[in-house]
Amino acid sequence: MVGIPEALVRGTIDREGDSGARWISELPSIIEDLLQRWDCVPDGEVTHGGVGVVVPVRRRTDARPCVVKVSFPHPGNVHEPDAFEAWAGRGAVRLHRRDDARFALLLERARTSTLAALESDDETVMTIAGRLSHRLAVPAPPGLPRLRDRADAWAAELRENAAGLSHTLPPRVVDAAVATARELGRAQPDTLVHGDLHARNILRADREPWLAVDPKGYAGDPAYDAGTLLKSRALNLMQADDLPRAARRLLDVFAEAARLDRERCSRWAQFHAVQAAFWGRRHGFRIARSGPRRDHITEFADRLAESLVV
Repeated sequence: MVGIPEALVRGTIDREGDSGARWISELPSIIEDLLQRWDCVPDGEVTHGGVGVVVPVRRRTDARPCVVKVSFPHPGNVHEPDAFEAWAGRGAVRLHRRDDARFALLLERARTSTLAALESDDETVMTIAGRLSHRLAVPAPPGLPRLRDRADAWAAELRENAAGLSHTLPPRVVDAAVATARELGRAQPDTLVHGDLHARNILRADREPWLAVDPKGYAGDPAYDAGTLLKSRALNLMQADDLPRAARRLLDVFAEAARLDRERCSRWAQFHAVQAAFWGRRHGFRIARSGPRRDHITEFADRLAESLVV
């Protein structure tokens, strides 16, 4: 029986409560059934992300190295296999099998090291991610959630948070994010967007130097991912002597590599920063749920959002 990492057990139950506990209790038998059905044997240490377990395996038929990934059933994970199918290995790991009812995938195995390991070289990170973003920007398949359909809800949520939370964001900073939601958000192409493109979701590989994993699978503006990527560099940006200059430089590098409009990348990044500033006040962050560190990161999100106002 495959063991489930304790950190995933605790995190799932803390986040999901009773439904998470039930899923964790069923997970070993789910994995065993998938191994039999997909004719695989375990082949390495079990790892995990925030919402799922990853089991290294080899297929009995050809000894091909793969991973079985099983995610907690959540709406945000529904379209991951659709994105992989659309890419067909172009810039992302290949999908071999899917079990949508169990939120399970049999995927090409990449290495365990991620682009986040290049912590001291932000421009290289942004260049690699930008080039990968360009390769992933293919026509979106039917049925994916359209980001443009969220635009009005985004704008309303920003206004609600601005009115209901104690914060130091100037009105013009919130107004800029609302304008992005209403202007860029309502007019987006039907391009496949990763939706969670950051350095930890880009893995070293053998078939290609880098491959993307863990997509959300949206249809919309590829520049949307600029904000997610910039947030992932936040801890490094905190050390910048000139935050506006450093942040814009990284966005320029990403836009050039991804062949995207620089202003759109900057506006989406500013939008993401405002969202993060409000989210931190309500929920904290993955690395700091409460206390002085959460307050420090929230303050930084405020400064980043203000520095990116066009």
